[in-house]
Amino acid sequence: MAEVEKVREVEAVLNKIRPALKEHQGELRLVDIRDDVVYLSFEGGCSSCPVVDISLKNLVDTVIKGNLRWVRKVEITQQKYDLGQFV
Repeated sequence: MAEVEKVREVEAVLNKIRPALKEHQGELRLVDIRDDVVYLSFEGGCSSCPVVDISLKNLVDTVIKGNLRWVRKVEITQQKYDLGQFV
């Protein structure tokens, strides 16, 4: 499958999820697709939300993989917290 088609398919699925995130001033951005792994970035209100990890596993991952059988994995590209500040 062509990369352009994969991007189009992922964006279509993300558009189903985005309204729920926008209610909390959040956004979900497609960063990249490599080797059938989808890389996303939570932005806005979602970037500092303590349940982003839960949201990814329970909603985004399930919805993307459930709709796009070629997706092997879904990853968030940014680190949630900078733990170095506590060391």
